Amino acid sequence: MSAASVAREGHLFVIDPITRLNPAKDSSVALIQATERAGLQAWVCSPADLAAVADPVPPERTAAGLPGGAGGGGHRAWARAQPVSLAPIRCTAAGWEVPQPWYSLGEPTLLPLDHFQAVWMRKDPPVDEAYLYATHLLDLAERRGVRVINRPAALRAWNEKLGSLRFSHRMAPTLVSSRVNELQAFTAEHGEVVLKPLGGRAGQGVVFAAAGTPGLRALLELVTQMEALPVMVQAFLPGVKAGDKRILLVDGEPLGAVNRVPTGGEFRSNLAVGGAPEAAALSEAEREICAELAPVLRAEGLFFVGIDVIDGRLSEINVTSPTGVREVERLGGIPLADLTIARLLAL
Repeated sequence: MSAASVAREGHLFVIDPITRLNPAKDSSVALIQATERAGLQAWVCSPADLAAVADPVPPERTAAGLPGGAGGGGHRAWARAQPVSLAPIRCTAAGWEVPQPWYSLGEPTLLPLDHFQAVWMRKDPPVDEAYLYATHLLDLAERRGVRVINRPAALRAWNEKLGSLRFSHRMAPTLVSSRVNELQAFTAEHGEVVLKPLGGRAGQGVVFAAAGTPGLRALLELVTQMEALPVMVQAFLPGVKAGDKRILLVDGEPLGAVNRVPTGGEFRSNLAVGGAPEAAALSEAEREICAELAPVLRAEGLFFVGIDVIDGRLSEINVTSPTGVREVERLGGIPLADLTIARLLAL
């Protein structure tokens, strides 16, 4: 492979195929738009487009019998990336106005990741083998000075359910276990609970249960795959009826929030399962949660994060591809994507 001659100024977005994205809802599309408005070229690829290729070993190192290193002879992360241009996507009183076609792609080009100013890892979960291997390839770029958002090591370390346990005093009573007896005892203690698969996203697989639920033990066997997998069980918070607030933090600072209210008899409020978004400001308790999280997120390289708060209690810390930007921009009138790119460029 040979690198095309480009200035180190564009941003690469590692995403699901762009054909699958909904430009009226997708936060990655909002961030790509903001990148363009900042005068930068946006590029896209998928995790399958990433590779590690050996650099040539400099002759002087070969003659001395020395191995290659940074700047030559090591491995460099590459991507088969495409430049993307978006048509104007405007916010109106009725929602986002999306022209068709809404994007155009240039020719695929093989580029080393250190030619980009920043690389955004925005592939949606599941965090499976392919996802994890992609983060290891992104490690190579980070070691060459590329800012990867979020830091690959942090993406591996922060399960979006388990990561919240670092701040368990901010959470509803919680147990993580694969043992049915322990889960059943916790349910009996708290009366009503919510069961969450640790690898779930967008509310998928989240189940409400009560101590008197018929077949509770069978349900617990099912969700733990016969005690093979741990699950998270939390005391049910009736306050979820008033909404589950998504707060977006950029470099540790909360820049906007949207409240998601359950509809249609659902207790889940995720937008993906029909939750209704509404404008939201932060309460004092929520500001305290954000202030406590901020130094930890910065230290871990978690630049763009979405936390979920129910009735003043921390629920989840979303680090893979946090959503909610479009809703904050439309309902709150906050140019969140532009503020995010501006904050990144100022670092």
